[in-house]
Amino acid sequence: MAANNPYAQYQQNAILNAKPEQLVTLLYNGAVKYTKQADMALEKKDLQAAHNAMVQVQDIITYLQATLNMDYEVSEQLDSLYEYVYNQLLQANLKKDPAILAQVLKIIEELRDTWTEALTKQAGGVQAGVGEADGGTNAG
Repeated sequence: MAANNPYAQYQQNAILNAKPEQLVTLLYNGAVKYTKQADMALEKKDLQAAHNAMVQVQDIITYLQATLNMDYEVSEQLDSLYEYVYNQLLQANLKKDPAILAQVLKIIEELRDTWTEALTKQAGGVQAGVGEADGGTNAG
């Protein structure tokens, strides 16, 4: 069915052709999207949709945590933060609490924005001959 949907095909190609650091951005964007979907579902009292969206965010956070490269000092801090976000998602899902979900969304958006800013600065440094991209997903 995705073959008949040009947008789905475009998304799939974007993922398959993305550099590792771009995949992290896509994952953060997905986490933001599903967190917002969960919040909207809670507002509509659609508990199953809220649950499904929160599980999607949990899966993304689990993947980000599992792919951390612990050779970097920041990875330990991210590991703890991902663990906290995951546990908050569990609580939000169990309690169906939009306030907890709002806190989670804020953290994920800050992570995404920080990651995007770091990529922008790194790209500027590469263009100026200052350094090269690591090429790994392991900083996020």
